[in-house]
Amino acid sequence: MLMRNLKFADGASVPIVGQGTWHMGENPAERSNEVAALQLGIELGMTLIDTAEMYGEGGAEEVVGEAIRNRRDQVFLVSKVYPHNASRKGVPEACERSLRRLGTECIDLYLLHWRGQYPLAETVEAFERLKDAGKIRRWGVSNLDLDDMRELDAPDCAVNQVLYNPQERGIEFDLLPWCQAQGLPVMAYCPIGQGGDLLRHQTMLEVAQRHNAEPAQIALAWALRQSNVLVIPKSSNPAHLRANASAAELTLHADDLALLDEAFPPPSRPRPLQMV
Repeated sequence: MLMRNLKFADGASVPIVGQGTWHMGENPAERSNEVAALQLGIELGMTLIDTAEMYGEGGAEEVVGEAIRNRRDQVFLVSKVYPHNASRKGVPEACERSLRRLGTECIDLYLLHWRGQYPLAETVEAFERLKDAGKIRRWGVSNLDLDDMRELDAPDCAVNQVLYNPQERGIEFDLLPWCQAQGLPVMAYCPIGQGGDLLRHQTMLEVAQRHNAEPAQIALAWALRQSNVLVIPKSSNPAHLRANASAAELTLHADDLALLDEAFPPPSRPRPLQMV
């Protein structure tokens, strides 16, 4: 399977379908399955792996570290720092802990998980020092709305990771167009929703049937219809992983999109940024 790629401003190329790890590392009994799932995902071309110090309080990073052992050069590694660690002093300390858990010397992309008490400029300064020290290759943000991005005003920001799926499309009103105009990639988390409600929706089932596909593939293809967007679904199920990877090849038609717009209307006004 040939995975389509997206390029960052510095020329780095990443697959448009990566792997999320939220809720991994929470149950020791699931660890071997989670490691195997990430490794299968890598083999399927989903070589971008997104994690965070928050996930399982470091447990997900440990799972990722085990999964990428002896294959670090195949993977584009993303992790995130807690807002309460996003100070001049806290960022490098948190990064060192993440590096140890991940078993690597450098994180490819390091994100501020969401905005907290510390000024964005202070966090960016800490990120730039990590970059100069070779601890991270690039940095970005997560869960920042348009006003935050304008305040950030940082051309070196590599990505904004936000909630985006057919049920949560508020970013389409202003944030997504702004990011696209800036050439700033958007990384969509929870692209297939949460809890399964989206995937059981009658319209999703109908469009999936048209394409002989799974509803999750429709949700991913729907997000990927946008330029400069990549998705990071999480799964430990081998069949779901294969379906996620192949979603990059699926193209939705105008009548499919019209049906989905009817079921999940696009925003007609600004909305507060949604987070989970």
